[in-house]
Amino acid sequence: MKASDIMVTDVITVKPESDVPEVAALLLTNHISAAPVVDDAGMLVGMISEGDLIRRGEAETGHERPWWLKLLMGRELLAAEFLREHSRRVADLMTREVVSAEPDTPVAEIATLLERHRIKRVPIVQNGKVVGIVSRANLIQALATFRRKALEPQPITDAELREKVVSRLRSEPWVRPNLVNVTVTDGTVDLWGIVDSAVEKQALRVAVETVPNVKAVNDNVMVRPAASGA
Repeated sequence: MKASDIMVTDVITVKPESDVPEVAALLLTNHISAAPVVDDAGMLVGMISEGDLIRRGEAETGHERPWWLKLLMGRELLAAEFLREHSRRVADLMTREVVSAEPDTPVAEIATLLERHRIKRVPIVQNGKVVGIVSRANLIQALATFRRKALEPQPITDAELREKVVSRLRSEPWVRPNLVNVTVTDGTVDLWGIVDSAVEKQALRVAVETVPNVKAVNDNVMVRPAASGA
């Protein structure tokens, strides 16, 4: 699954010269927490988010610094802070180094970007222009859709299903196939064997449950007793 499969294409954007209070109203009205900033050619030049609007002079939420801290901060930092809190132009507040992706970027990579950069959405760009956006909510929606499709019954024999389950278990480095056995009856998997820990037992069950077309799992796996010290 790629970004193009789950992205929202009707993207609300703003311009660098857009009025900050108007952008705040735009975010609120459309129930979104950020918007890409594009120039007149439609090229992505930044992102403006709720986080950029929290500290504002109009809302009396600007920073209140003690005099001694202002001395330590220096004029340049104080000027930059004043600019962000009082400017009415988006260009003065927006994040310029935007984390973006392309339409053919795998969804797994999108999830990694969101997690690594601690952001809530990624604009999808093609030839520099915004063609969509993928948010955390879109990933959750994709997960729900995948689960629904996985639960749809598919014509498969018990022998074929057993082969898929065994193949899945053999692909996991923590599974010892020689100590685990699988039987399948009418789509229900009976899991047998012995493992060294309770977490391995749980992981085995989950590995089997997530194989498409498995209806249920009867977990008969035993945990090897811990060796007692002399």
